[in-house]
Amino acid sequence: MKMTLTRRALMAVTAATLAFAAPVSADEMVDSIHFLIPGGAGGGWDGTARGTGEALTKAGLVGNASFENMSGGGGGKAIGYLIENAESNHGTLMVNSTPIVIRSLTGVFPHNFRDLTMVAGTIGDYAAIVVGKDSPINSMSDLISAYQADPRKTAIGGGSVPGGMDHLVAAMVMKAAGEEPTAVKYIPYDAGGVAMAALLSGEIAALSTGFSEAIDLANAGEVKIIGVTAEDRVPAYADAPTMKEQGIDATFVNWRGFFGAPGLPQEKVDAYRAALAKMYDTPEWEEVRARNGWVNIHNSGDDFVSFLEGQEEVIKSLMQELGFL
Repeated sequence: MKMTLTRRALMAVTAATLAFAAPVSADEMVDSIHFLIPGGAGGGWDGTARGTGEALTKAGLVGNASFENMSGGGGGKAIGYLIENAESNHGTLMVNSTPIVIRSLTGVFPHNFRDLTMVAGTIGDYAAIVVGKDSPINSMSDLISAYQADPRKTAIGGGSVPGGMDHLVAAMVMKAAGEEPTAVKYIPYDAGGVAMAALLSGEIAALSTGFSEAIDLANAGEVKIIGVTAEDRVPAYADAPTMKEQGIDATFVNWRGFFGAPGLPQEKVDAYRAALAKMYDTPEWEEVRARNGWVNIHNSGDDFVSFLEGQEEVIKSLMQELGFL
């Protein structure tokens, strides 16, 4: 049974090849960016914002970067804050991703991406299913067998709300493996770092998370990545087998990008978009991207708007099929 959210369906864009080799002059540089992160430390949003800020500042495209974690409401607290305090947040970019579409569809929060200034989509991150280093589970086959033996004791956790992205990925994978997706016991945690701690303490049997979030712990020998939702193995951690090579025809890549406050002055929007576009051609960005196993997926301005509108339709259809809407 095939369940696919591929770059053709979910990410209806191609990685942009950008040539901005000219040095950045002082008047072209953005003075500062304050990154608003809608979740806690250790999650995918946190890593994306901090990695982007690192690359922009080290490459000389932004003078300095600051970061603020504002978790709550499945990301809704930060979105509401940015909307309600728009005029005082012209220097702020909020990171977000596929959940802004999912959570507005399910009514987790009252806002959607149209209520913000859409700046640019920047990367994609595959999803992964991971288990603790001492778990008897070593493959997706082992996980499916454990689930079939005792579904209630084989809980899968994630750093998103029920019906959110980590839940959606877990259900999609289980459906592709021939199981009933809505029967999976899913335990939500506030952000990926908290969910990872629950896995390591044995609260859950497996964790649905972003691939980039799992790499460092896998390299440290703390977790085993038993499946990744890429078409092919990812060089950033080539030991991780794909779902497809284990007979589970499920692929998924989660976009991440940046939003400004509503009513953000056009000159600010243009400056942010230019800095992000130039970032792709820098060695500083390539170091961050490769370290995290991200895919370069750049869509800016009207392309970002069109992409999100298209994704909203794809996600809505899939969630209806899985019984989440």
